[in-house]
Amino acid sequence: MAVKSKEQMILEFKSLIPFVKSLEEVPDKHWDKPIATGKWTVKDILCHLMLWDKYFYEGAIKKIILKEPLTTKHLDFNEFNANAIEYAKLLSKQTLIEQIVLYRSRILDAVSGLTDEECDLEYKDGDRKKFSVRKYMRSFIPHDKHHKKQIEQFLKYIQQG
Repeated sequence: MAVKSKEQMILEFKSLIPFVKSLEEVPDKHWDKPIATGKWTVKDILCHLMLWDKYFYEGAIKKIILKEPLTTKHLDFNEFNANAIEYAKLLSKQTLIEQIVLYRSRILDAVSGLTDEECDLEYKDGDRKKFSVRKYMRSFIPHDKHHKKQIEQFLKYIQQG
């Protein structure tokens, strides 16, 4: 994988915001429909993305900015994702979009204010494992792309349906 500049990563990370805003036009009935048999709904996927952003913003990115110890830990993904699906049931489409934009914007604003050196600096997380802003963003950009592609394919399928 080619090394990306901080600016390139920020642009890619930011691309989730217009994508999510474009989903406001999708009828609610499609938000609550599984994207395939045994899969999550659009709402579940987006809540999953938002909660990861919230988790990393509050436990790592914000802590780095405030020069406080990081509190993020390596979580049980299945449990985290199950909680995201339950939380999604409580949110309206508009509230979820607003929360995604809020947490993604907070991360972007914080990272934009860091130097390249600060992005590369390795911090200890709550498990005493290494955490760097660059590695975090580098791992979540493909994660975003994966879920965006799933949603795009689902919406294309239902439009053809």
